[in-house]
Amino acid sequence: MENAETLQRLVDAALAHVVFDGWGPATLRAAVADSGVDPALAHALLPRGGLDLALAWHHLGDAELARQLGSEDLTALRFRDRVAHAIRVRLQLSDREATRRATALYALPQNAGDGARALWHTADTIWTALGDTSRDVNWYTKRATLSAVYAAVVLYWLGAPEDLDDFIDRRIEGIMAFEKTKARIRENPLAKLLLAGPLKLLERVSAPQPAEDLPGFVKKGA
Repeated sequence: MENAETLQRLVDAALAHVVFDGWGPATLRAAVADSGVDPALAHALLPRGGLDLALAWHHLGDAELARQLGSEDLTALRFRDRVAHAIRVRLQLSDREATRRATALYALPQNAGDGARALWHTADTIWTALGDTSRDVNWYTKRATLSAVYAAVVLYWLGAPEDLDDFIDRRIEGIMAFEKTKARIRENPLAKLLLAGPLKLLERVSAPQPAEDLPGFVKKGA
């Protein structure tokens, strides 16, 4: 908890500087000075400097998203509308210029993996907050499709946010169409026969367990 509070102080202090210096060393130095956090502690918490600072900002935003979604009653909404609402809330928690700078940082080849994991984390936060209980391969497909949708929405939001709601709804429709296609395949006897082998293999794929790290595991045995 103490580390989370320290990271929050550093992130809050950094946001005033990101617009000028991006998520780089200058911003981190200014954040340390403005927040009063001990430089040695800041380095221990953020060993990769500005990259870890940007990721800390992203994960704190996801934590706040989970908190807000957990406090709302969304049962009156269709599921697709719940997903769209969650995406809108996440954007409301984001600073556009800080997001623009973070997107540029994640676009660097050496940071692409971290950027992809940040997107996945947001998708996982949304699905978990909305009550997803899948523990098989569906755990992965849901998060993969939502990660792609959220990435597209963020890029659109950075460039032309005036008709953002329509854009989000169109992207969510793509998720729903994919889920319907999966359901039809599972219910089709011929598809079951043709895909018996691959489906049997996929049945052995499990979502990460609480004590394990991503990307999950494959069950042993037949």
